[in-house]
Amino acid sequence: LMPLSYKARRRWSLVILLLGLPVYVVAAVTISNLLDRPPMLVELGIYIGLGVIWALPFKYIFKGIGQADPDQDEP
Repeated sequence: LMPLSYKARRRWSLVILLLGLPVYVVAAVTISNLLDRPPMLVELGIYIGLGVIWALPFKYIFKGIGQADPDQDEP
């Protein structure tokens, strides 16, 4: 498996945030609605858990995206 370049990781992070995250939010709300309105603390726990879990598979892609491109020479 070849590591992704900084530019590729930036592009994939945008795709994930702009397309994947809204789809995930709709799925999370749908799952929560299927539980017939659990108690508020349980519902809060579900949303917090799902809010953390979505990012775990993409940790490598998002790591260092806010920093300057490490492959680019500094002026």
